[in-house]
Amino acid sequence: MSIVYNGSNDSKTFKDVFSTVIPQLCEKDPDVVYLDADLMSCIGMLKWAENNPDRAINCGIAEANMVGIASGMASAGMKPIVHSFGIFASRRVFDQAFLSAGYAKNDITVIGSDPGVCAAFNGGTHMPFEDTAIYRTLPGATVMDVCDTAMLAAVLEQSKDRAGVKYIRVARKNSVKVYGDDTEFEIGKGKLLKEGNDVLIVASGIMVAKALEAAKLLEAEGVSAAVVDMFTVKPIDFELLVQWAEKTGCAVVAENHNKIGGLCGAVCEFLASRHPVPVEFVAVEDEFGEVGPQDYLEKRFGLTAEHIVESAKMAISRK
Repeated sequence: MSIVYNGSNDSKTFKDVFSTVIPQLCEKDPDVVYLDADLMSCIGMLKWAENNPDRAINCGIAEANMVGIASGMASAGMKPIVHSFGIFASRRVFDQAFLSAGYAKNDITVIGSDPGVCAAFNGGTHMPFEDTAIYRTLPGATVMDVCDTAMLAAVLEQSKDRAGVKYIRVARKNSVKVYGDDTEFEIGKGKLLKEGNDVLIVASGIMVAKALEAAKLLEAEGVSAAVVDMFTVKPIDFELLVQWAEKTGCAVVAENHNKIGGLCGAVCEFLASRHPVPVEFVAVEDEFGEVGPQDYLEKRFGLTAEHIVESAKMAISRK
């Protein structure tokens, strides 16, 4: 594993990865097909789709129908990858994802872009804090929260042949670079990014870089923090979680979700039954989203390295 985090943004965007990797998957595997809900230009797929109409379908602003189509194609042996903004790829399509895909054992990959505060100026109507919690309830589903472009390329490659419904939540534009492009990822296994003795910080998505920043801030105050990137929220890596919760004796969970049912819920559900330790949260409380630039929204909803530091100190005080 190559960790290259230095706080800088990646030179590539997530759109760059989509526009490269999905066409490559289609070229390698004749069963892969791409479906979109009239957002191909937003994800960098429009030009390729126009040149490959037999492998790309614009289903229009009819997301539930898109998932139904994808499920039918999967039943015929194809490997559909579908995309819409996170809010529509989760809440709006969930009945079809549950019944037509999950219940009927039709394997599809669902990409939900710009989740949580990443929706920014699209505002509260387009800002899913609940998408992870929704998909966690689907039996046999795999739920991933992607932090950078190296991870996105890896999970796209693995997801096309993975059984069940796969939900990938990911931004569209730049992200802080965490991993080298040669890093290997295994779905269902977390990544230990930093060892520590005093507190465990478990993060996913955009909060991984903030967790690493928080660990540096804590280290300057003499606090040793372990950091785990739990990018697969379901199935979660319980072995890694327990190992470091036991070592540090407390934990902080940081996510760009509502803390009810997402990564926070997954961590607490397991620790409460297997290895109870004090746990604090850095996540959206019981609130709706709002319009604004992402940096403002991160402060507005408490999704910052400074909030992680405060929560870490609270967790340590409760040991």
